[in-house]
Amino acid sequence: MLRSLPRAMQALAAACAMTAVATIPTASATAAPHQPDDSHPVEGTEFVDASSLPDTELHKLTDPVPLADYLRSRREEDPAPPSKSAKEIGTAQDADLRTECAQHAEAAKQAAGWIKSRFETCQKRPYDLVLRDINGTKTIGRLWFDVWVLGFAYDGSRRVDYTVSVEDIQVQPVGSEDATKWKIVQDFSHSINVSTSDPNPKVDGPAKTVRDETLTGWHTNPLWTLTYTSPDTGKLETGNQQRVNALVQMDLAVNSPNSKKPYSQVGAFTSSVRFDYAGRIAGKFKGTVFRQARVELQLSLSDTAITESTRHIRDAQQHPERTFPSWVGKTVPGATEPLHRLVDEDKQAANRRAAIATCENVWGDYSGTRLQCDEYPFASTKEGANAGDDRYSARLIDGDDNETGGRRLNSMYTANRMLDGDPFYVR
Repeated sequence: MLRSLPRAMQALAAACAMTAVATIPTASATAAPHQPDDSHPVEGTEFVDASSLPDTELHKLTDPVPLADYLRSRREEDPAPPSKSAKEIGTAQDADLRTECAQHAEAAKQAAGWIKSRFETCQKRPYDLVLRDINGTKTIGRLWFDVWVLGFAYDGSRRVDYTVSVEDIQVQPVGSEDATKWKIVQDFSHSINVSTSDPNPKVDGPAKTVRDETLTGWHTNPLWTLTYTSPDTGKLETGNQQRVNALVQMDLAVNSPNSKKPYSQVGAFTSSVRFDYAGRIAGKFKGTVFRQARVELQLSLSDTAITESTRHIRDAQQHPERTFPSWVGKTVPGATEPLHRLVDEDKQAANRRAAIATCENVWGDYSGTRLQCDEYPFASTKEGANAGDDRYSARLIDGDDNETGGRRLNSMYTANRMLDGDPFYVR
């Protein structure tokens, strides 16, 4: 793996020791009571995840104040200029993805986020942290905020953009603790999986990959963008699709001036991308996709143009006992077990010949009719009739229906930049 090191984490480690996960001290029976207290100076602190603490430590830290209100209350000391929200700054494309992302909250808060398609992904991850002394006997404040990452890949360009923001910051400092001095660090890096990429893979990252700001800085300017590109030779190459499989990662840290160690989350956001120059087989000659997106070919019996094709696939998936070849315990992939695209025309032809042999064996000579032999899994998949395991179905259906179904499949391939071996499902 080729990987650029997270520089902000190195800089932060120079001031305080880095840990991959904040360690939560366990309170003992004789420990001092956990309560907000400012009766004596605190020599060392740390931010920890609020969900890891008992309610006894949190019951006096349940009154979040929006950072804007907190800054106004300190206007004489910390005047802050008016700021626009990330929603106001972002594009219409951002707004649309945000709306959908909010409807998939559970997936969106994971490290990989909610992956809408091969070309759009998003993360909305909430954080709830408590600042306490390193002995775990004194709580000094609480911090809430959301991290948004909107990702856009492009069909037709070897490029991926990320729009990143910290939003909805709320605070509850205790006593003389100054929340304007608390900091959030976002550190982006990228790596390349050389073993699954084509020769000489390369990714060019943005000039700025680290943002280390006080809460005031994030409030004033909540949004920033990063662009990753991959150079190509400018032409198709026989046997070389110039694929680059890369991982873009964001590490996150939160600290205060007297922190002995920051709250640290390595891989807070991860994004698997693929750049390629595959040519006409993928649609546009080059492009970028989010590799973890689930691709589905969706069919409906109410679509009269492909009713027979759809019924055949439904029977193969749900009632394989109705299909040929027939054998006890037969299963056919595609619903929960993915199919994989096959672009080799000779192997496609072999799949078709195997399916036609089954049709002729069951129904006899159908030449001169409007019927065609429909096969599922499709001849353009590695699971086709010639795969050798008889986990397929062949059936005579209307020729126009069969050909329309084939066009729908090819449209799905190009709409999703499907290359040889790429997985997909049929629903």
